[in-house]
Amino acid sequence: MSVLDVPAPAFMEDPEIQAFADSAGRFFQREAPPERVAQWRAAGQVERQFWRQAGEAGLLGVSVPTEYGGAGGDFRHDIVVFDQTQRNGVDGFAVALHNVIVIPYILAHGTEEQRRRWLPKLVSGERVAAIAMSEPGAGSDLQAIRTTAVKEGRSYRLNGSKTFISNGQIADLIVVVAKTDSAAGHKGVSLLVIETDEVEGFQRGKKLDKIGLEAQDTSELFFNDVRVPEDNLLGGVEGQGFAQLMNELPRERLLLAISGVINMELALQTTIEYVKSRKAFGKHVIEFQNTQFKLAECKAQATVAKVFVNDCIDKVLQGKLDNTMSAIAKLWVTDVECKVVDECLQLHGGYGYINEYPIARLFRDCRAQRIYGGTNEIMKVLIARTL
Repeated sequence: MSVLDVPAPAFMEDPEIQAFADSAGRFFQREAPPERVAQWRAAGQVERQFWRQAGEAGLLGVSVPTEYGGAGGDFRHDIVVFDQTQRNGVDGFAVALHNVIVIPYILAHGTEEQRRRWLPKLVSGERVAAIAMSEPGAGSDLQAIRTTAVKEGRSYRLNGSKTFISNGQIADLIVVVAKTDSAAGHKGVSLLVIETDEVEGFQRGKKLDKIGLEAQDTSELFFNDVRVPEDNLLGGVEGQGFAQLMNELPRERLLLAISGVINMELALQTTIEYVKSRKAFGKHVIEFQNTQFKLAECKAQATVAKVFVNDCIDKVLQGKLDNTMSAIAKLWVTDVECKVVDECLQLHGGYGYINEYPIARLFRDCRAQRIYGGTNEIMKVLIARTL
């Protein structure tokens, strides 16, 4: 039982799921000790070899069917890997992006030939995935993208630039959002998949210097007359990209809400330990009523968030999570997450501002949650449309 006292939902009580969680936890503890993670932070990215190790351990593409090289699991297995990554402090390892965001695009929307060509390599770690949506002049407004893919014979000529791309420095299979018909609005958006070692004209920009998430490489990408084979158009039909994005974004936004709940649990856990050991004015900080009330508020908010998110996960498993509910989850949980982590930092006093304390890293890292996956302001727009 965690600090939130919320029992595991019935759908996570399967013994096989629990055994898988134990196995994943042991892998991360063994292969990603604090010393190795510190090296990733210093380098600004996770070493490529770790991806292959994770693939060998069966932690990549866990919900991919066996006929494409996967383990044949479901969203619960994806959650386990993501949860164990975060709880074991494996900073920068964007396995959620790889497993839960990019792979489902190929699995749900790719042709049979595309699934057989790309999925086995993503499962093994031979390929690392990324998705390139945001541009210097178009963030949450995907209809405003300027990257173009012009059909010429049996290939597309891809031109444009992307920014804020997670895994940008190491990914070699990138789903690129582009306009195949610039005059057709959202109906002219398509998704093209590039294998970076098989094309010319692709260039990685600099790793972006961020407030937090030091071990997660986030980069600019440039496409200069990149020739993309027509067989790499996801699904094989132009103009389907916007619909494909709308189908998959709810899962991504729920993922951010799940991450927010985990971060709140971790913040509460480390803060409770701190205030029970730290003394001020002759007594432990936990003994002050203000401390108790602040932590009580944080625990109440985090508990509500966890119960709500568990219900959303259940909806995913039933195929019932819609865009509105995922937007509500992303908006509300990440807003609460930032408030809870900030309160927990405050209870650390001056030590909360010192980087060697876990709460400082949580504070920096969680701030991005309200921005990526669509800003929380965009979530309000989506929710308002249902009024």
